[in-house]
Amino acid sequence: MPKFRTLDDAKVKGKRALVRVDLNVPVQDGKVSDATRIERVAGTITELADKGAKVVLLAHFGRPKGKPDAEQSLKPIAEATAQVLGRTVGFASDCVGPDAVRAVAAMKDGDILLLENTRFHAGEEKNDAEFAKKLAECGDLFVNDAFSAAHRAHASTEGLAHLLPAYAGRTMQAELDALEKGLGNPKRPVLAIVGGAKVSTKIDLLSNLVAKVDGLVIGGGMANTFLAAQGVNVGKSLCEHDLAGTAKEIMAAAKKSGCEIVLPVDGVVAREFKAGAASEVVPVDNVPADAMILDVGPRSIEAVKAWIAKADTLVWNGPLGAFEIEPFDKATMAAAKFAAEETKAGRLVSVAGGGDTVAALNQAGVADDFTYVSTAGGAFLEWMEGKELPGVAALAK
Repeated sequence: MPKFRTLDDAKVKGKRALVRVDLNVPVQDGKVSDATRIERVAGTITELADKGAKVVLLAHFGRPKGKPDAEQSLKPIAEATAQVLGRTVGFASDCVGPDAVRAVAAMKDGDILLLENTRFHAGEEKNDAEFAKKLAECGDLFVNDAFSAAHRAHASTEGLAHLLPAYAGRTMQAELDALEKGLGNPKRPVLAIVGGAKVSTKIDLLSNLVAKVDGLVIGGGMANTFLAAQGVNVGKSLCEHDLAGTAKEIMAAAKKSGCEIVLPVDGVVAREFKAGAASEVVPVDNVPADAMILDVGPRSIEAVKAWIAKADTLVWNGPLGAFEIEPFDKATMAAAKFAAEETKAGRLVSVAGGGDTVAALNQAGVADDFTYVSTAGGAFLEWMEGKELPGVAALAK
């Protein structure tokens, strides 16, 4: 990963710091219902304000399609941000033009101001050079603290970094440091756990990982496709039979690079996909024709735990089974708790990300025990796929 400048390299006192943050938070009845993303960037905002910068926040919200939409205004987010920070947060009715320039000009050192939704302008998502220049008029330096938007080459995530001195905020810095430990320059052996419903959504991910990790656990519905590719009858389980060839190619690539693929040897099967459905544990080569695999079984869980125990680094994306519904959450919960124990004992660096993964770790009560849990979604997945993230690349020294 290229070197990037952080706030340690920036002189900010008296400067207008344009700070790109992710404030795309859930709102119900005009109120923020989950302030997690605001809390994550609070440290960067307060550090800059305490150092005497004029902190000008840039963010998008929803998908207003390049024009103003009152229902997708950031104004309620400004109020929620003020509550999280315990400080006054001003609001400007536009992110460029006279209103924005006037609001920024009125700021004193240490003030915090949120500009209106950048996606109210079509130039944002087009990464339009002229729009980026208008944004830059409100700043002396640019701080990107929105890793979750770093896979988008937009004006406020990538374009600005070429117009102003650019730095990684503390959240971005923490994310990049964790990802470097996960796959960039990890301690070996490295184990990846990849789950989820479909192989088709994670072909790039699997193809990249087999060349980088020592062990790859495949779970969820994805595992059924790999089992079927080996001639196993998976009954009525979710399975992409048309991707058998792709699964074989991935397994061949793994063998060539010395990566051990770990597939389930037993599974929890049921005839119905609902909470409390009657279930049984069977070997994967003995799945009843009218049943579906909804979780990996106890022998498979022990195999996963054995791999976690011998790994120095774990990268996790996707659950091992249908964890949202009991009793098909056991494998994911067991693996998550064991990985957390190994991490707390100092034996494992654990990096996890993706919406379902975060939800599963929270359900297991261990999210805070992992080395790093990314809430970045698409950006985390593209990083795992080995793709360059424009918002990160633009920060390189």
